[in-house]
Amino acid sequence: MKLSHIMTGGIETVLPQATLAEAAKKMASQDIGSLPVCAERHKVVGIITDRDITVRAVARGMDPSQTRVEEVMTREVLSCPSDADVEEACALMEKRQVRRLLVTGDDDSPVGIVSLGDIALCLRENQSGEVLKKVSEPD
Repeated sequence: MKLSHIMTGGIETVLPQATLAEAAKKMASQDIGSLPVCAERHKVVGIITDRDITVRAVARGMDPSQTRVEEVMTREVLSCPSDADVEEACALMEKRQVRRLLVTGDDDSPVGIVSLGDIALCLRENQSGEVLKKVSEPD
């Protein structure tokens, strides 16, 4: 099965210069936990998660209304093309111990997000459980 069949599409993005408060509002309105950070023409330069906002910024005393996304975003973005097999995404998620992957189109622009929840809904229960176990194991 291809990632395009299970991903959450129609995703929002955020600019690197946006504030954390703006990013958090977008996340809340979409009921999501991450946003690709895109510069001009949908070039992905990072990803910001709810955890980045709370742990990297708020817990350290940074003001969400003044702190820019680019100051706390994760710069290394793991992604897979939309035509990749789900098993390929699972292997990458296990290896890198991540719970979400950016899904990209032909021009490397973001077209969706695939999460462990998406995988759990489409794969056999024991396979998704195995992915969760491996993602959760410490290095």
